[in-house]
Amino acid sequence: MPVYLWTERGPETYGPNVASASAGGITVTATAKVARIVWQMGDGKTVTCTTPGTPYKASYGTKSSPDCGHRYAKPSTAGSGTYHVVATSTWTIDWQATTGQAGQMSQTRQSAVDIRVGELQAVGS
Repeated sequence: MPVYLWTERGPETYGPNVASASAGGITVTATAKVARIVWQMGDGKTVTCTTPGTPYKASYGTKSSPDCGHRYAKPSTAGSGTYHVVATSTWTIDWQATTGQAGQMSQTRQSAVDIRVGELQAVGS
Protein backbone atom coordinates (compact mmCIF):
# COMPACT_ATOMS: atom_id res chain seq x y z
CA MET A 1 0.00 0.00 0.00
CA PRO A 2 1.25 3.47 -0.75
CA VAL A 3 1.68 6.06 1.98
CA TYR A 4 0.78 9.62 0.98
CA LEU A 5 2.84 12.34 2.65
CA TRP A 6 1.41 15.83 2.90
CA THR A 7 0.96 18.91 5.04
CA GLU A 8 -1.95 21.32 5.08
CA ARG A 9 -1.61 24.20 2.63
CA GLY A 10 -1.73 27.28 4.82
CA PRO A 11 0.44 30.22 5.84
CA GLU A 12 1.43 28.64 9.16
CA THR A 13 2.03 25.13 7.80
CA TYR A 14 3.56 25.68 4.35
CA GLY A 15 3.54 29.38 3.57
CA PRO A 16 3.84 31.90 2.30
CA ASN A 17 3.49 33.71 5.60
CA VAL A 18 4.09 37.47 5.37
CA ALA A 19 4.66 39.77 8.35
CA SER A 20 5.90 43.33 8.80
CA ALA A 21 7.23 45.26 11.77
CA SER A 22 8.13 48.93 12.13
CA ALA A 23 10.33 50.84 14.54
CA GLY A 24 12.20 54.12 14.34
CA GLY A 25 10.81 54.90 10.90
CA ILE A 26 12.05 51.64 9.40
CA THR A 27 9.78 48.81 8.29
CA VAL A 28 10.97 45.25 7.75
CA THR A 29 8.82 42.79 5.81
CA ALA A 30 9.52 39.07 5.95
CA THR A 31 8.08 36.28 3.82
CA ALA A 32 8.48 32.69 5.03
CA LYS A 33 7.72 29.58 3.00
CA VAL A 34 8.69 25.93 3.06
CA ALA A 35 11.51 25.05 0.68
CA ARG A 36 11.39 21.30 1.34
CA ILE A 37 10.17 18.66 3.74
CA VAL A 38 12.42 15.69 4.49
CA TRP A 39 10.49 12.66 5.74
CA GLN A 40 12.43 9.99 7.65
CA MET A 41 10.14 7.01 7.21
CA GLY A 42 11.33 4.85 10.10
CA ASP A 43 12.47 2.02 7.83
CA GLY A 44 15.82 3.57 6.94
CA LYS A 45 14.42 5.39 3.90
CA THR A 46 14.15 9.15 3.43
CA VAL A 47 11.76 11.02 1.14
CA THR A 48 12.40 14.66 0.18
CA CYS A 49 9.43 16.67 -1.10
CA THR A 50 9.41 20.18 -2.56
CA THR A 51 5.62 20.42 -2.62
CA PRO A 52 3.12 20.20 0.25
CA GLY A 53 2.04 16.81 -1.11
CA THR A 54 -1.36 15.47 -2.11
CA PRO A 55 -3.85 14.31 0.54
CA TYR A 56 -4.97 10.71 0.06
CA LYS A 57 -8.54 9.97 -1.07
CA ALA A 58 -10.13 6.52 -1.01
CA SER A 59 -10.80 6.82 -4.75
CA TYR A 60 -7.01 6.66 -5.35
CA GLY A 61 -6.97 3.04 -4.20
CA THR A 62 -3.43 1.66 -4.35
CA LYS A 63 -2.04 4.34 -6.69
CA SER A 64 1.18 5.98 -5.55
CA SER A 65 1.20 9.64 -4.57
CA PRO A 66 1.80 11.86 -7.61
CA ASP A 67 4.26 14.11 -5.78
CA CYS A 68 5.21 12.95 -2.27
CA GLY A 69 4.87 9.37 -1.11
CA HIS A 70 6.50 6.16 0.04
CA ARG A 71 5.90 2.42 -0.12
CA TYR A 72 6.98 0.26 2.78
CA ALA A 73 8.55 -3.08 1.84
CA LYS A 74 7.04 -4.82 4.85
CA PRO A 75 4.42 -4.22 7.54
CA SER A 76 5.35 -2.63 10.85
CA THR A 77 5.06 -5.83 12.87
CA ALA A 78 8.58 -5.89 14.37
CA GLY A 79 9.61 -4.11 17.56
CA SER A 80 7.02 -1.55 18.63
CA GLY A 81 4.69 -2.47 15.78
CA THR A 82 4.94 1.00 14.26
CA TYR A 83 7.21 3.05 12.06
CA HIS A 84 8.42 6.29 13.67
CA VAL A 85 8.05 8.95 10.94
CA VAL A 86 9.81 12.31 11.36
CA ALA A 87 9.07 15.27 9.08
CA THR A 88 11.60 18.10 9.01
CA SER A 89 10.50 21.20 7.13
CA THR A 90 13.06 23.77 6.05
CA TRP A 91 11.60 27.27 5.89
CA THR A 92 13.21 29.99 3.79
CA ILE A 93 12.66 33.50 5.15
CA ASP A 94 13.29 36.43 2.80
CA TRP A 95 13.30 39.86 4.42
CA GLN A 96 13.55 43.41 3.14
CA ALA A 97 13.79 46.73 4.97
CA THR A 98 12.68 50.14 3.77
CA THR A 99 16.37 51.13 4.03
CA GLY A 100 17.10 48.89 1.04
CA GLN A 101 18.74 46.16 3.07
CA ALA A 102 17.56 42.61 2.42
CA GLY A 103 18.54 39.08 3.21
CA GLN A 104 17.58 35.48 3.54
CA MET A 105 17.74 33.00 6.37
CA SER A 106 16.40 29.52 6.97
CA GLN A 107 14.91 27.68 9.89
CA THR A 108 13.81 24.10 10.44
CA ARG A 109 10.78 22.70 12.21
CA GLN A 110 10.21 19.07 13.08
CA SER A 111 7.19 16.89 13.79
CA ALA A 112 6.88 13.15 14.38
CA VAL A 113 4.21 10.46 14.37
CA ASP A 114 4.14 6.69 14.81
CA ILE A 115 2.23 4.85 12.10
CA ARG A 116 1.10 1.27 11.85
CA VAL A 117 1.47 -0.34 8.42
CA GLY A 118 -0.54 -3.49 7.75
CA GLU A 119 -0.13 -6.12 5.10
CA LEU A 120 -2.18 -6.18 1.92
CA GLN A 121 -2.90 -9.59 0.47
CA ALA A 122 -4.74 -10.45 -2.70
CA VAL A 123 -6.49 -13.75 -3.19
CA GLY A 124 -7.32 -14.83 -6.73
CA SER A 125 -10.03 -17.25 -7.72
